[in-house]
Amino acid sequence: MRAQQWTTVSTTLSSALQLNTSAPVPSSKSLKPYQVLVHVHYSSLNPVDYKIPEFPLVGRFVISKPAIPCVDFCGTVVATGSGRKDLSAGQWVFGMLDLPKFGACAEYIVVNGKESCVALPDRVKPEDAATVGIAGLTAYQSLIPHLSNITKKNNDSKPKVFINGGSGGTGIFAIQIAKAKGCFVATTCSARNADLCYQLGADRVIDYTKQDVVASLEKIAESQDGPFDLVVDNVGGATPLYWQSHRYLAPGSKFIAVGASPSLQGVIDLAKIFLWPGFLGGARRKYVIFTAAANAEQYSAIAEMLAEGKVRVVIEQTYKLEDLARAFERLKTGRVSGKLVVKVAE
Repeated sequence: MRAQQWTTVSTTLSSALQLNTSAPVPSSKSLKPYQVLVHVHYSSLNPVDYKIPEFPLVGRFVISKPAIPCVDFCGTVVATGSGRKDLSAGQWVFGMLDLPKFGACAEYIVVNGKESCVALPDRVKPEDAATVGIAGLTAYQSLIPHLSNITKKNNDSKPKVFINGGSGGTGIFAIQIAKAKGCFVATTCSARNADLCYQLGADRVIDYTKQDVVASLEKIAESQDGPFDLVVDNVGGATPLYWQSHRYLAPGSKFIAVGASPSLQGVIDLAKIFLWPGFLGGARRKYVIFTAAANAEQYSAIAEMLAEGKVRVVIEQTYKLEDLARAFERLKTGRVSGKLVVKVAE
């Protein structure tokens, strides 16, 4: 089978990739009860796909070599273990592989567990479903559990949500899911993506390149009869956004950190957040580090939202498997509008 592989990342993942046209095909005979052998048609890229391999200790010692990048997939079932009676050969499925296993940029993969591989509804395009694995699930899980609590607390009034990074892979899902749940949504992006965010349903869009984000959020909170109820930060990094969150985020509300960076500076920033008390100048709102966990029921809920037209996928570009390095180079610019998809096989 064809697969993009790497053995050592000395600088960037894109420079380490090599297309192997004769990689071994996983055997269907050795499948465990809840494993599924999938013929991959599409995959999509996420920042974690290059951040983990490029992080020295993890990339060198934790990931088995030769390694195949990416975790998002959509394809057809080749064979199933004895425990997956709900799936049959030839059926379209989508989901994500376990981290840090990766492997979706290969024509055949083995998916573990019942939660990571679900049936694709007829009304959803395979290339769209391939973008849901991490980004769609992250948006859903960073919002839905918290929104239910906010609605109860506010006596069913409209929750106010701020999504930092609205035009990226996770942001495009987050805006639409929040709006589908009846939220007031503010988000950030550059001016060139403002129309996209408004089209997705955002009520307010802040151009982070020209506006003071914290000051803008404070003004929005004042004009909307109170502070925000939830923040989902898809960008991360050391910014005043969290340290000044008391100016626009309600007491007791959460700041959900999705875009945390696996770096030494990131560790230092987290230490400050958790060890520096608010009464001594530290931040005054709860900081929550988010990690997505595969969930079949939630995948099905997202797929149903796609099928019903409540959420649409934004794909900036689809790449051939042999052009995967170029796709990663584009992703690392930080200027992608929506998702980058890879066509792995016909």
